[in-house]
Amino acid sequence: MSSLFDGLHHGLGRVLDLRMAQHTLTASNLANADTPGYKAKFIPFDKVLGEAVNHRSSPKMRATHAMHNAGFDANVSDPSVEEITPAPWAADGNSVDPEREAVRLKENSLLFSGVSRGLGRRMALLKFAASNGERG
Repeated sequence: MSSLFDGLHHGLGRVLDLRMAQHTLTASNLANADTPGYKAKFIPFDKVLGEAVNHRSSPKMRATHAMHNAGFDANVSDPSVEEITPAPWAADGNSVDPEREAVRLKENSLLFSGVSRGLGRRMALLKFAASNGERG
């Protein structure tokens, strides 16, 4: 079954997992907007995905078994979560900015939707190929 799906397919699936994790963090940030001392958290996607892409572009070793090489998602499976330090004028030490979190939520939703549509199209191509080119 793994031969049907290439590294891009698995990588896009990992991106969806990261987007879901970011959604959870953002929802938690918004829920704790009034909690004194709470620090907003986020996943630095540029850094996490950059590490995954740079890992992928390095020369590959010859793998004789599927478990020998972790592949595209090696650095993406356990993302680093960063905290936002509160502004100096935040009397309660809370770093949640509801406007920033609303923008992060909308951006994350749009990117999740785009990746899931792309994966859906890839699956439609597989379905088309499996049905011997017949639509149905």
